[in-house]
Amino acid sequence: MIKDKKNNSDIILLYAIFGLLIFGLVMIASAGVGYSRIRFGDEYYFFKRQLLFGVLPGLLILTIVKNIDYRFWKKFSFLFFVVSIIFLILVFVPGFGAKIYGANRWIQLGPFSFQPAEMLKISLILYLAAWIESRKEKIKDFYEGLMPFVMIIALVSFLLIKQPDIGTLGVIIMISMTMFFVSGAKISHIFMLGGAGVMALLALIKFETYRMNRLLVFLHPELDPRGIGYQINQALLAIGSGGIFGVGLGHSLQKFNYLPEPVGDSIFAIIGEELGFFGESILIMLFVVFFLRGLKIAKNAPDIFGRLVAIGIVSWITLQAFINIAAISGLVPLTGIPLPFISYGGTSIIFLLTSIGILMNISKQTNLNQ
Repeated sequence: MIKDKKNNSDIILLYAIFGLLIFGLVMIASAGVGYSRIRFGDEYYFFKRQLLFGVLPGLLILTIVKNIDYRFWKKFSFLFFVVSIIFLILVFVPGFGAKIYGANRWIQLGPFSFQPAEMLKISLILYLAAWIESRKEKIKDFYEGLMPFVMIIALVSFLLIKQPDIGTLGVIIMISMTMFFVSGAKISHIFMLGGAGVMALLALIKFETYRMNRLLVFLHPELDPRGIGYQINQALLAIGSGGIFGVGLGHSLQKFNYLPEPVGDSIFAIIGEELGFFGESILIMLFVVFFLRGLKIAKNAPDIFGRLVAIGIVSWITLQAFINIAAISGLVPLTGIPLPFISYGGTSIIFLLTSIGILMNISKQTNLNQ
């Protein structure tokens, strides 16, 4: 593993993250021009807020966290998880929670807003890693391994469904199952969880019209292009317009009131339009580099807790990136989850960079010769 001789951490991983952050800031500055000017009278409103309230504090936290032994977080993993659950409950409490676009996903603290689901991702990873390590071989047992695991996920699922935030729930379930599988759980238990998950997903789709509409549009993209199929059709039009090298940075037409959420969930479509297949490939390669370096860190981690935390962080970021890109490209149904490090969102950036700080500290503890 190539490491920074000064701080003994994985320098290639750090370069990949810096590349993603710069890529994200440039694209937010470009994609948000029209919406920022119309809504806030400042073309670079989203860029400034992402930099000042997301990237800069996130990098400061990363710098601090990467110098804290990752085992420190094991002691507080349960408390961290409980606090995340409390915050998830507070989104429904008047005076704390803010309902936006019909969903209770935010806590409003004066001029600042906070999305507890982002905190939940890293807190659940830390808690599951500590819990699984404490179970050891009992993780294979139905009553002492599978059932407690199901109860933890059921609690989280209930709160996220109530918001509702099914996209985040899907990512969290996949992270959890990846960690459970890597821990040595029985394959039969994994299949049981997978089957139950598929049935639960089908039930959630059946009983909510907008989820059924997303599935119908995925199966038939030409369906109602001015209504329920509007976003995916506009996204595919943007990506198709970019061709190989794109129309040029800043020259997107779709970002001007055509494509919903141009700085959020749909930013990959603007990347495709402005930078083309070439730009998309660079972005995907940065995620691939992150994935490979993260797996290397997990493989060489000195203990089970470190290995599981690394696996959790790597699967979180990689899976979420894949799902966002696949959804905007029409390969899976739209989910409404952001593209890590690229989409606008201060809460997301801060907790992503916190997780990278933990991952870098794990890399410092690995054997340099491995």
